[in-house]
Formats: sequence, C-alpha cells, structure tokens
Amino acid sequence: MSLYNQRGVSAQKEEVHQAIKNLDAGLYPHAFCKIYADFLCGDDAFVNVMHADGAGTKSILAYLYWKETGDLSVWRGIAQDAIVMNLDDLLCIGIHDNIVFNSTIDRNKHLIPGEVLKEIIDGSSSFFESLKKYGVHIHYLGGETADVGDVVRTIAVNGTMTARWPKSKLITNEKIQAGDVIVGLSSDGQSSYETSYNSGIGSNGLTSARHDMFSKWYAEKYPESFDPNISSSVVYIGKHRMTDKINVNDFDVNAGQLVLTPTRTFAPILKQILQNHFDDVHGLIHCSGGGQTKCLKYLPGNFKVVKNNFVQVPPIFDLIKEASGADYKEMFQVFNMGCRMEIYTNEIAAEKFINIAKSFHVNAQVIGRVEAADQKLVEIHHQNEVFNFAS
Repeated sequence: MSLYNQRGVSAQKEEVHQAIKNLDAGLYPHAFCKIYADFLCGDDAFVNVMHADGAGTKSILAYLYWKETGDLSVWRGIAQDAIVMNLDDLLCIGIHDNIVFNSTIDRNKHLIPGEVLKEIIDGSSSFFESLKKYGVHIHYLGGETADVGDVVRTIAVNGTMTARWPKSKLITNEKIQAGDVIVGLSSDGQSSYETSYNSGIGSNGLTSARHDMFSKWYAEKYPESFDPNISSSVVYIGKHRMTDKINVNDFDVNAGQLVLTPTRTFAPILKQILQNHFDDVHGLIHCSGGGQTKCLKYLPGNFKVVKNNFVQVPPIFDLIKEASGADYKEMFQVFNMGCRMEIYTNEIAAEKFINIAKSFHVNAQVIGRVEAADQKLVEIHHQNEVFNFAS
C-alpha cells in the first residue's frame, strides 16, 4: 500500500467515483466540469455551471507555517488556492469571465482567530482585483464561515463558482482525436502576473508533501495537525522544518514557502487562447487530483495519450520524492510534476499557444500526442523509464 493510501487519502478517489456513479453526468459527459441546461433563464443557447473545490490539506501547512513564523500573509495564498482550484477547472470548459464565487470556511475557533479569517477574505478580494487586469471578472458574493470545532481540527477553506455561459463557447473534450498534440503549460517559475517564484506544487498531493518533507517535531508540537487514526510511522517522517533555507533555481526560499506557493492560475493565458483561437482547442485538462493520469477520466473514446516530451520536473517534486522514497510512477499519479494544464490541439495551433504562454513568462511545450487505441491509456516517458496507466 502506498504512503498516500496509508494516510487515508486516495489520489484516484475511487470510493468517491463509486458513490456518485449514478448521478446525472450533465449535458456533456466528457467535459471537465458538469454542465447543465440553462435552468436559471431557460435559454437553450446557454448552460449553467456550479463547481466546488478548495485548498485541501494545504491549509494545515499554512497553519504550521503561521504558528512557527507568525506570518499571517500565508493565509492569502490559501485563499488563492481555493479560488484557482475552481477557476482553472472552469477554464477547462471554456469559461473565463463573469463568474460568481462564494467561499466556505470551516474553522476550529479555539485555534483559528478572526485575524486569520480576515487574511483569507481580504486575500480573496485582492486576487479577484488582480485578475480584472486580464479581463477575468469574478464577483465575490461572500459565503459561509462556520465555527465547527467538533468537525474540523484546524480550518478548511473551500469555495463554489457559478456561471451562465453560451453553449457555442464550451470546451467539452469531445473534439479530442487521434493525431492531436498536447501543449503542456508549466506550473513552476515566475509568470509575469506573479510576484515571486512558484514551486509548481499546486493544491494536490499536499498530504504526502507535508508528511514526507517535514519532521516529527510537528507531530509532537501540533497534534491537531494530523489524523490520530493513522500510523505514527507515516506521520511527519521528513527532515525539514518550515524555516529551513533552500536554494531553488537561484531563488532563496524556505521549505515552508516552497510547499505553500499559491496555486498558479492559467486564466490570463487561456483567456487569450479561448477568445482568439477557440476552434483550435480540442480539449483542456487540469492536472489536479490524479496528476498526470487525470486525462483518462475525460477522453471521449478509446485513445492512448503518450507523454514522451514532458517538461522538466521542478525541484520541489524531487525533494518530495527523495524524502518519501516513492517511485516516479506513484509521483506522476499524485502530483502535477510541473505541468498542471494540458491543451489538446493540432500541430499548427500548438505553436501559437506556446508563444502566448511564453508572452506571460510561462514555459510551454508540446509534451505528447493522442493515438487511437483499444482502451483508454496513458503512457509517460521520464528519465529512460516508461510508465503505463489504464482507466
């Protein structure tokens, strides 16, 4: 059994998928988000979407970092994580403007004071303002903040996004076909719309990252930061403290900052692509939960996705791999590994998309292709190894 499963987490969410298998899949079953008819206004030319996601266990890392350093600003990153995990999912169905956001924050009031809530709420507003400069308008309508210490050990930061969108401007992944190439957008580095280095970690796999990288000292000092039902042998088994200095790509950061880098949104890039090259976008996949195998769930038929020119894996993932002893096959199933957004397109359009991404200082390249197959498969090439996955 993997360390991830021993910690009570599933990268593939098998039990969740089993529980929801009988629910309506929406109008387009291969689309990245569930899409419904326009119940709000009854217009057949439009659709309604409501999507929910959050920062996950990254909020526990923020809690530890804040307790150790006193730095409240780390909570602004958690606000961005909860927003981007929704926003970049919606981008995958073509929605890039006029979105409504409601936050849901559950806290243990004895451990999480009002000043933390203020940072999260102010951080959300500030992030929305920054997106307006790129033509991405998200309307913040508040939400629910609940004191539920009997349920939540520290804090959970989540949100819901809602949009009404023209049916003619949807990306449903139904156009993905054999012969397509895949443009991968890098998750690390520093884009023109970010103020500091981004490790590329995103908001998935943080349960593993936290326990694998950080020392048993945190289990002893902050027992509220982990599930007491899991074995102590997989709790905080790393060597680092949050404040340990690490030099990454000539950026001097500490270990806490590396794993707490706010999730990068690709909204400025994808807005340009969707507005100017909509017909060339055959499909979009946000490599979140399930990492580089995420595409298996959304392929519109039996295809083999071959990723044989993958981006350079950022240092954060090598640090996690070294600390955990996990093999690369498991790492590619849990983490985005440096590529969090995939665009399925033709070879001519691919070059245009790469240039648009690079204009925002985001590295992009053709990472692979789509082939006909007898079943849904993913094949990943990395360092002279080949990893195969099936749906």
